[in-house]
Amino acid sequence: MTRFGPAGNSQSFYDAGYKSSVEAPKWLHSIGLSAYEYQCNKGVNISKEKARQIGDEAKKYDILVSIHAPYYINFGSQEEEKLQKSKEYIYECIEVAKEMKAERIVFHPGSCAKVDRKLAFETAKKAILEVVNVVKEMKAEGIFLCPETMGKKNNLGSVDEIIEICKIDEILLPTIDFGHINAFTGGGLKTREDFENLLKKFINQLGYERMRRFHSHFSRIEYTSQGEKKHWNYEDKQYEPDFEPLAEALVELKLEPVIICESKDYMSEDALVLKKIYHEILEKRM
Repeated sequence: MTRFGPAGNSQSFYDAGYKSSVEAPKWLHSIGLSAYEYQCNKGVNISKEKARQIGDEAKKYDILVSIHAPYYINFGSQEEEKLQKSKEYIYECIEVAKEMKAERIVFHPGSCAKVDRKLAFETAKKAILEVVNVVKEMKAEGIFLCPETMGKKNNLGSVDEIIEICKIDEILLPTIDFGHINAFTGGGLKTREDFENLLKKFINQLGYERMRRFHSHFSRIEYTSQGEKKHWNYEDKQYEPDFEPLAEALVELKLEPVIICESKDYMSEDALVLKKIYHEILEKRM
């Protein structure tokens, strides 16, 4: 089944009287969501005990958990110290994921702002291969590493780069961030055909079975000639992309991804909006 959920906790979660992410699975289940992306983007700062509690609650309420790794990761860096630190962030996330019963670790491949893009990308592929080999020794069965398509021109993470990274090993599953891709391409995702062509490209390169339950992010994103500028909410219709044509493409291609909403303030509310749109389209096709 296609799952919907927020990136982190919405303000409404706290307004409802909840204080800890341990309570998030119960709350998400109560409002009709079934996925949750725990945010480690500012560092892996969670105890094993708290991670275990979140995992137990997620299992109890059938919430698929993913973890967003720190933003500081840069596998394209030419500095050995930064490369090593980037690898360690992933290993730390793996240990948390095992306790949290998280199935997916989302990470940004890195930057090419200060170095030739081709050199940065070759460095990143080599580093990610090393990470994959270490992760396989960490008894992390069932956990996918999910490199994310990026929205800024000076970041690694174009569609072609993410596909090539995912070809390194089967434990790599793409995070397709549709808002990022739209920003990176200057508004390239408008019609159902646009979304279908994008998804077919991934399917043709990585296989349908692997792509059937891919990971994804969705939000409206303001962009400039350099790509992503700012995340907005779904009601901010002056920004793109729209979700309806994506939902039509997912139904048409029989794909059942995890869709994490990264709206600016209303991640959970907008995740419910996306879920409603998707199910209305699905029901029309049945």
